[in-house]
Amino acid sequence: MDYRNTLNLPETDFPMRGNLPKREPEILKAWEEENLYEKVQKAREGCPKFILHDGPPYANGDIHLGHAINKVLKDIIVKYKTMMGFDAPYVPGWDTHGLPIEQQVIKKLGVNRHSVSALEFREKCKDYAEKYVGIQREEFRRLGVRGDWENPYLTLQKEYEAAQIGVFGDMTKKGYIYKGLKPVYWCPSCETALAEAEIEYADKPATAIYVKFAVRDGLSVLTEDNTFVVIWTTTPWTLPANQAISVHPEFKYAVVKANQEHWVVAEGMLESLRSLWKLELPVVKILSGKELEGVICKNPLMNRDSLVICGEHVTLEAGTGCVHTAPAHGEDDFYVSKKYDLTVLCPVDHQGKFTSEGGAYAGLKTGKANPVIVEDLKNSGDLVLEEIIEHSYPHCWRCKSPIIFRATEQWFASINGFRQAALDEIEKVRWIPAWGKDRIFNMIADRGDWCISRQRTWGVPIPIFYCQDCGKVLVNDQTIARVQEFFRQEGSDAWFAHSALELLPAGTACECGGTNFSKETDIMDVWFDSGTSHAGVLKQRPELSWPADLYLEGSDQHRGWFNSSLSTSVAAFGQAPYRNVLTHGFVVDEQGRKMSKSLGNGVDPLKVVQELGADILRLWVSSVDYKNDVAASPRIMKQMSEAYRKIRNTLRFLLSNLNDFDPAKDKVAYKDLQEIDRWALLKLSKVVERVLLGYESYEFHWTYHTIHNFCTIELSAVYLDIVKDRLYVEGKTSLLRRSAQTVLYEVLDALVRLLTPILSFMTEEIWPYIPGEKSAANVQIAEMPKVNSEWMDEELANRWDQILALRTDVSKILEIARQDKLISHPLTAQVDLYPTEEQYKSLKQVPNLAEIFIVSQLVMHLPDEERPEGVQAAEVNKGLGIHVQPAGGRKCERCWMFHEEVGKNEEFPTICPRCRNVISENSSRLID
Repeated sequence: MDYRNTLNLPETDFPMRGNLPKREPEILKAWEEENLYEKVQKAREGCPKFILHDGPPYANGDIHLGHAINKVLKDIIVKYKTMMGFDAPYVPGWDTHGLPIEQQVIKKLGVNRHSVSALEFREKCKDYAEKYVGIQREEFRRLGVRGDWENPYLTLQKEYEAAQIGVFGDMTKKGYIYKGLKPVYWCPSCETALAEAEIEYADKPATAIYVKFAVRDGLSVLTEDNTFVVIWTTTPWTLPANQAISVHPEFKYAVVKANQEHWVVAEGMLESLRSLWKLELPVVKILSGKELEGVICKNPLMNRDSLVICGEHVTLEAGTGCVHTAPAHGEDDFYVSKKYDLTVLCPVDHQGKFTSEGGAYAGLKTGKANPVIVEDLKNSGDLVLEEIIEHSYPHCWRCKSPIIFRATEQWFASINGFRQAALDEIEKVRWIPAWGKDRIFNMIADRGDWCISRQRTWGVPIPIFYCQDCGKVLVNDQTIARVQEFFRQEGSDAWFAHSALELLPAGTACECGGTNFSKETDIMDVWFDSGTSHAGVLKQRPELSWPADLYLEGSDQHRGWFNSSLSTSVAAFGQAPYRNVLTHGFVVDEQGRKMSKSLGNGVDPLKVVQELGADILRLWVSSVDYKNDVAASPRIMKQMSEAYRKIRNTLRFLLSNLNDFDPAKDKVAYKDLQEIDRWALLKLSKVVERVLLGYESYEFHWTYHTIHNFCTIELSAVYLDIVKDRLYVEGKTSLLRRSAQTVLYEVLDALVRLLTPILSFMTEEIWPYIPGEKSAANVQIAEMPKVNSEWMDEELANRWDQILALRTDVSKILEIARQDKLISHPLTAQVDLYPTEEQYKSLKQVPNLAEIFIVSQLVMHLPDEERPEGVQAAEVNKGLGIHVQPAGGRKCERCWMFHEEVGKNEEFPTICPRCRNVISENSSRLID
């Protein structure tokens, strides 16, 4: 007789293998066809809102791993909030203006921006940006990110640009926008001004020089012959623009002998200078910095005076304590020179070349001029020392070229005008991690005025008009409203397509009576573009609300989007645009190195998706503590693939054992469940509690590790291992089997919901197969499970901690017996327990210990019984003796348990009494 079909072996149509690269695109197509995003939004209509506002990535290339971690984190949060009963729309956006797109159009399309019209050039830039919006949209979709992909926001959209002009108008009306001549960060390569947020620092070798400035008029304090004030600079090219030498009014300065000359340096620098210059430098006299004020020196390169002035910015950290001051090429230099009404001489043009004001250096770029200037100083005898040092130097974060400080007329936003209000708002926001608050607070507290103008073409124009008769600036409510209306109808191209007369309200006249006007040619900083998204998106889209509940970007955005958004929002509306700000770190390799093409250590998210599947990438995102820098590599992705397989196989086991289970008819009441089944539900309830806390706290690695450990330890290694026998061997409709199935159903239903924000593709596959009536057609519309207080039995938890500790003790000794070839498998074993009096009382209360140990036979000996030779001491349960020997009797060919009764029944000679009873009750299922 064949008993195989009398076993309840698992059956399911659910695929054995994930085959994610093939299955995921099919699921994506189904989501699009059923318009899942709209279905989810419809299901949550009228619910409390949760708005995560998307920071716009730049539309100029394929996505990288940083994009992937950012978008997946956002998707996890939005899906979780939706399943918690919130209306959580997600409107993705793109930053579509600015220099990088101009550069790509010039480089890749071979366009000469100076030989085509502004409108033609802008059209090519727009086409390029929209092309990459389309590419990135599909790449983000492939990651399983749910959003309103058919209606994203782009900073080039007409309505967005009109809203941006409105913010600019509000700030102008409040007096926060002004035009001024100041030194700004300038990129000669990109030919435009830059903001602080567009600067990154990198170490580079620099030529540092000590230079003598001859004293032409020492007043009554520098009366010695051949006296020179010695300065130090790391930018020799700025010397032609020198107008002054700054000294600290409270520092002491020494006049020292050097060869046949007298040099003036700070007394506090003397020791280091003696060592560096290898000169004795005996002191002739000491003067205060204040006494030196007004001394006139001679610029050694130009036929021009250099005035000694006092400045609090002077330090003794390096150099001589006498600071070369060029008002056009440094912020400190500029402000200290203003006090003395010094000329702001800028002999360098927009390409970083010296103009005719640069004298002999006209036509040279600043970098090329450095060695020429040093050589000229050597020849004139004014060079004290030249040295090469490692210097942290500012670079353009777009083209990576070194930048310069250059005084030009630019448009600025006065941070001082709203600085305190911004600092007050920072205190009201929840910053995650908490250090983010201090970081942005210090940035706002120390920030200079924001240079918002750019000398480029592809962007939103600064909506300013100039009277051609008197030169006055014209901007008011009426001009802003008129420009806004043009932009709503035609976009910002209108600025270039129409004359000033057409753009201005009819009858506009200047205060001087003039009616002829010209337009500003500069565009706005792209950080102003993206920084006004709160106005262009949150305040415009009816499904959204202002302020946002959450902004989530990389930690570099404290100086970028978080900063510009806060500034424009506080300036225009008096409030921060966000309630919570969450930041993630950067992606590095396993050695902690930044990913780069030169190192060849990058991980392409599209390749990971193609080879392993998007769910693997999503699982990786959930597994890391993303608030710090996170490591990625092909090896790590393979590890995540293995973790995914373990979770999937656990869920597959649960599902495959529920093919005949109908929760409406077959669920067993909690009070009637087996004790181990109640323990499993207790563990599940704690998992639900921990996972929901992880989601709510944005600690997704808690969620990942909790679920992974539950699947691999409490379920696979303990509970499922133990109840397999019941599931396969007991009667199909027996209480014992239904009790275990009840737990499997509850665990499967809860885990699928809990995993949906992370493993969206896998749970989509499983959801239709879960037995019973569904609360929602799609799992993403379903709600998160709740913690069941009835299952939280701490007395049961303590009891089973002890039982499982005993199981561990027994398993170790069973393994020793297997290695010694005493047994071949735990089912071939008999375990004898020799407990203490106290242990005996406790263990007698545990039902079916043999099932828990997964052995054929278990004998509990009395406490006073003599322990035979070979009994081993338990490690955890001190005093307990454990003995393993081969099980008696014969193997049941149905359940594989050994039993003394096997072979003693003529009708069923090859099976045990338990299996005979099951078969008798289900005799119709026998196969002869």
